[in-house]
Amino acid sequence: MKQKAPSNKVISLTKKIADKKSFAAQKKEKNRKSNTRVIAITSGKGGVGKTNIVANVGFALSKLGKSVLILDADLGLGNLDVLLGLAPKYNLSHVIMGEKSIPEIILEGPGNMKILPASSGIQELTRLTKEQKIHILTELDSLINPIDVLLIDTAAGISSNVMYFNTTAQEILVVVTPEPTSITDAYALMKVLSIKYSEKDFKVLVNMAANVKEAYEVYRQLSLVADRFLDISIEYIGYVLFDEKVTKGVRLQKVVSEIYPNAQASMCFTSLAKNICESPLTKLPKGGTNFFWKHLLQNNFS
Repeated sequence: MKQKAPSNKVISLTKKIADKKSFAAQKKEKNRKSNTRVIAITSGKGGVGKTNIVANVGFALSKLGKSVLILDADLGLGNLDVLLGLAPKYNLSHVIMGEKSIPEIILEGPGNMKILPASSGIQELTRLTKEQKIHILTELDSLINPIDVLLIDTAAGISSNVMYFNTTAQEILVVVTPEPTSITDAYALMKVLSIKYSEKDFKVLVNMAANVKEAYEVYRQLSLVADRFLDISIEYIGYVLFDEKVTKGVRLQKVVSEIYPNAQASMCFTSLAKNICESPLTKLPKGGTNFFWKHLLQNNFS
């Protein structure tokens, strides 16, 4: 008569099989790579139209068939939701405080864009702790995979939060206008990112240019100074011409690309979105995800 295997051996064998399946699942997850493109859109000076550019570029990318998520990373003075006429009940401050998860605060924006709204008027959030940064990144890691493009709308200037969100992205797009102060501050931003954080590749977008020639001249000035004093590469990604319809869109809390698709600025945004899609990545992903931020945290923010 055949004896039954002891129950503890059956349990042990079952556990081994389960552990093996769990290990295989973990290995598969580790080897999975997201194709998400992570772009920080930033500026040295405020008032250059950066947030408006983020909104319109996001809209233009969505019209090209891309799934877009916009992170408002101006954590103390976020206004992307206001620009888009949205009224969020919750924002990133609730995530940072552990009251909500990121999926719970996502808003639907124009063109099916997804929006992660920031808080406004909370000074403490302008200086995130390392633990708070890790918390945000861990949450973002969990939902990034279905997204084609993540746009990070940073605050202006060279604060620690601005530096942090720029260095966590794959690409840094610097917005500058023809004003001398804007050009000077854009150079200062790239200088700090280059010297203190070893960032070497930048893209430049000239906003509110009177014409194509003026836009290129702004890029040329920046490039000449950078070539002389900094060891960095600057790519001219495009321009947005001055257009009064942009101001009308801001007042109506609508992106100009949506309400005036044939406007001069709207066509510039469409061209810019195409340039971004066609531009090769200068910084490749590390690890099993496009969000290689934890690796950078250990190097720059410990």
